[in-house]
Amino acid sequence: MYSSITQNIKVSVIPEYDVKNSFPADNRFVFRYNIVIENLGNDAVKLMKRRWLIYDVSFGFTEVMGDGVIGMTPELQPGESFSYFSNVILRSGVGNMQGNYIFKNLETLETFESDIPKFNLVSEVLCN
Repeated sequence: MYSSITQNIKVSVIPEYDVKNSFPADNRFVFRYNIVIENLGNDAVKLMKRRWLIYDVSFGFTEVMGDGVIGMTPELQPGESFSYFSNVILRSGVGNMQGNYIFKNLETLETFESDIPKFNLVSEVLCN
């Protein structure tokens, strides 16, 4: 598990290689990542945007930005958490991801960034 705390937001990530949906002969390596976001602060917050930097060792960096996560902009009261999972496809089978979320403090209406920790993606096929 990879975790980081920024601005009273804890982000934890557990990546896993998706053997069933991967086709190494076609340079298609699928990874699932499970994320838990926890509000450790005293104010309610709303996740507004995400930014990912995806690194594929043989093909370089890709940046992905968008509103919310999985089509949602969840609100977290103090002490609450939100969990979701998503997928990424690498062509080389080795890489990493990192990024940040943009939150809005629902009390002060200020926006702030919270880091998504860098996590490694390594296919089982290449571990032998």
